[in-house]
Amino acid sequence: MLQWARRRFASAYEQMLRREVGNGPDHVAIIQDGNRRYARKSGDDVSEGHREGVKTTEQVLNWCDELGVEELTLYTFSTENFDRPEDQLEALFDLIESKLYEFADADRVHDGEVRISAIGEVELLPDRLQEAVEYAEDRTREYDGFRLNIALAYGGRAELLGAARDVCRAVERGDLSPEDIGVEEIDRRLYRQPARDVDLIIRTGGDERTSNFLPWHANGNEAAVYFCAPYWPEFSKADFLRGLRTYESREKSWQRTRSERAVALVRAVAETELAEARTVAGRLREQLSSTGAQQVTAELERQGEEIAD
Repeated sequence: MLQWARRRFASAYEQMLRREVGNGPDHVAIIQDGNRRYARKSGDDVSEGHREGVKTTEQVLNWCDELGVEELTLYTFSTENFDRPEDQLEALFDLIESKLYEFADADRVHDGEVRISAIGEVELLPDRLQEAVEYAEDRTREYDGFRLNIALAYGGRAELLGAARDVCRAVERGDLSPEDIGVEEIDRRLYRQPARDVDLIIRTGGDERTSNFLPWHANGNEAAVYFCAPYWPEFSKADFLRGLRTYESREKSWQRTRSERAVALVRAVAETELAEARTVAGRLREQLSSTGAQQVTAELERQGEEIAD
């Protein structure tokens, strides 16, 4: 009975959150933190935490499809993760490799026309993992129904540093003029890129930092950020919806601020013009009849009332 009540409550809560979300973001990026801590809490091997985390990933793909998210980027393996013990690395590489092959052959991927891409310094990964990446990308290259980006051997600072060095080399060779360096030049020198800028970053596991994740595509787009406590294997649909609600609230606030600034700008311009008009009208009144002066005064008052409104 208690479990039934909890399920009913969870379902009702999800429905409430769904009504608050609206259209939601196009591109969500997730830092899947807490797999190892989840395993330790459960008394399991670290690799078991990662296997449980994969189940969450599969659920998130379902939620994205249901809620209209068009692109998902998962921070799966950072450049800092190479410092982990060798046995943990091998187990993680095994899991990523097998899941890349599995996803690339899954009916749901092909039915939904999901394009799988890896972003990061993939060349640093073991050959077998590079081959799995190539297989998944080749199998889904022509699809455009949904974009799934797997960040592997990824580091945002290294990405920007590499782009900056590439630009410097191009200028040194004479292939690029400093005056021609713009957003497009940086864009095309980054890692294999997401299709869209990031609208929302979600981080699980309790830490409130974005860990050098997609600085160009997220920070440059002023992406919303949602931090939550559950470890990645515990991440629920309600957590996902709360993240989308954070984006929705931030977007409404941002649009409201833009509107308020626009109104203030228009009002400032109008008030400046009205002040100038009053100066001119004062000079005209000296040259007009009493009736004409009254008409000018009435028109100025009308303009002032419109600005006040």
